[in-house]
Amino acid sequence: MVSWVLWSGLYKPLILGLGVFSCLLSTYLATRMGFFRHKFPLRTLLRLPGYWWWLLLEIVKSSIDVARVVLSPSMPISPTVVELKSEGLNDAGKVILGNSITLSPGTVTIDLYKDTFLVHCLTKEGAQALQEQEAQRRVQLLGLN
Repeated sequence: MVSWVLWSGLYKPLILGLGVFSCLLSTYLATRMGFFRHKFPLRTLLRLPGYWWWLLLEIVKSSIDVARVVLSPSMPISPTVVELKSEGLNDAGKVILGNSITLSPGTVTIDLYKDTFLVHCLTKEGAQALQEQEAQRRVQLLGLN
């Protein structure tokens, strides 16, 4: 909230009051939903920036691949649905993994049931890359198991 106030330059009492109300409401709702029940070890918080950089690079690579496929005159898509196992991850790890898959262009997490993700991929190559389980390994390195 503080960084938003400093960057926005809006110091009107109504805007500041609404911002405080919004933060309090978000905290209240997160508490009611049990968000703070999950403990994040310090090592997880320290490892997150490295994970974000890796994810950003994967998003850039996926974006280039999707652009290449879409702009190709022959449109070489091969839609595929794959199942991925996420054994050993807690709920927070599963959410991070599912959202990371969906953030990458060309892949969408369709469903999560117990420890199995159902993922739609634009190409078979993308599906094969997911099945190498690098994303699962990276999320496990965060200590969310």
